[in-house]
Amino acid sequence: MSSSDTKNLIIAVLFSFVIIFGYDYFFAPKKEPLPEREATTTTAVVPKAPEVHLNREEAINLSPGRIPIKTPSLTGSINLKGAQFDDLTLTKYHVTAKDDSPYVELLSPASADHNYNAHFRWAASDPTVPVPTPETVWLADGELTIDTPLTLSWNNGQGLTFIQEIGVDDQYMFTVTQRVKNTSDKTVSLAPIGEIVRGGEIETSGFFILHEGPIGVFDGKLSDPSYEDVFEGGTTTNPNTVGWLGFTDKYWLTALVPDQKMPMNSTFQATGTGPKTRYLSHFQRDHMVIQPGETAEVEDHFFAGAKVLNLLDGYEETLGITHFDLAVDFGWFYFLTKPIFYVLEWLKSYLGNFGLAILALTVLFKLLFFPLANKSYHAMARMKTLQPKVEKVKELYGEDRLKMNEKMMALYKKEKVNPASGCAPMLIQIPVFFALYKVLFVTIEMRHAPFYGWIHDLSAPDPTTIFNLFGLLPFTPPSFLMIGLWPLIMGGTMLLQQRLSPPPGDPMQAKMMMILPVVFTVMLSQFPAGLVIYWAWNNTLSISQQWFIMRQDARKQGKKR
Repeated sequence: MSSSDTKNLIIAVLFSFVIIFGYDYFFAPKKEPLPEREATTTTAVVPKAPEVHLNREEAINLSPGRIPIKTPSLTGSINLKGAQFDDLTLTKYHVTAKDDSPYVELLSPASADHNYNAHFRWAASDPTVPVPTPETVWLADGELTIDTPLTLSWNNGQGLTFIQEIGVDDQYMFTVTQRVKNTSDKTVSLAPIGEIVRGGEIETSGFFILHEGPIGVFDGKLSDPSYEDVFEGGTTTNPNTVGWLGFTDKYWLTALVPDQKMPMNSTFQATGTGPKTRYLSHFQRDHMVIQPGETAEVEDHFFAGAKVLNLLDGYEETLGITHFDLAVDFGWFYFLTKPIFYVLEWLKSYLGNFGLAILALTVLFKLLFFPLANKSYHAMARMKTLQPKVEKVKELYGEDRLKMNEKMMALYKKEKVNPASGCAPMLIQIPVFFALYKVLFVTIEMRHAPFYGWIHDLSAPDPTTIFNLFGLLPFTPPSFLMIGLWPLIMGGTMLLQQRLSPPPGDPMQAKMMMILPVVFTVMLSQFPAGLVIYWAWNNTLSISQQWFIMRQDARKQGKKR
């Protein structure tokens, strides 16, 4: 490969970053509201869509009765109408990085504008047998704390008593034990059901590298259709499988976790039209035959909270939930992204700050790839000393491209230089960069994680900008002009690193290479600050290593002369 080809490869790689990562920030179209469509039929019983627009607090206050939920991680209440989980606030997480900002509100009643709720119930094979519905008002006995479960009951007036015992741990997992006592003289056949219902205008980040929407794992395989897929298809069914299902946001998850030993029929479904469209994650197990005098019992779980990776892994182990960690969208580089996260978390436990952990991780990667990088930088140093001879070959054979390439390859062979080896550090950096980007972008642990100085959230862009002199001038420029100090530092290190590398022979390529630091400075100004800090620090270490090696090689060449 000639030096020209090498430069072409580097340019292609760099611009692929611009295309892959920059598209969402600068060019991706905003999502339009879903169009009207014909209503679909469904076996699910969905709470009625609101006829009036209510905010969350108004909708909560309209309920006929509620039982408070208060744990170290949650506040809210159980709605006695439908035995619904429809009021849940995450007390460990604020909406913004400011401590006085409101807590994150996760679930809301069916009558609220942004409704999001869940419930468990039964379906009867005989439609004349009354069973609880989302409109049923249950009787409550007790309260719900991490030490005391709540018991709800409802009698159908025909000899069947339905009981729900709801427990909760100190994090985000509810345990729902459903019992049916048959004191009638008839045999009944009932099937356990669980549903999560979500409606209103659902806000998503809109990035193609992040899945937000219906999610589930069925027989060990991930299923993650988009809201649009479900809306257009009407129903996505996974028959006779074992697993879990729900809805995922960037940082939050609701998931129905049925008994992991019992198969279920599960469905992602869209009902209604226009602004009244509602999405369902629904499961139903096989019917259970309950003889007179018998009691049937099933135990399921409901997760509603933050996607803390250690917590998801813990539930996977203790409750046997297959691939529960896939709720965190680690993407194609899962095999690399998840280990990187755990290394960062381990480093943070010693250093006390995720920003310092990122710096330390960069050093670890540099040590890991030190031999390969050394070889590459030696090759780049030799390429730089060979530049006069390369220019001589171009001058002599520039008119005959084929002959020039032959002479060039002969020169490289004689000098024992591989021009392509200089690309290795760049190519190695691609999967590491992407994996770290995913870690910063999708993990709740990075959300609102501070560094030093003006960086209060490593998962958000640098909040400063050169266009108001980093806050000295009293105005805030538009978002596309928010080019902060860390992106400028990164761009400076990129430019300095370019100066140490052999210049391209083609003047056009040289101009393009000079423009790239500016392009990346502008583009990365919209990326998480933690990623920009990583890149700037990585460049600084590379510059130090490259300068030292080039100085060594220059001394060796001087002695040879």
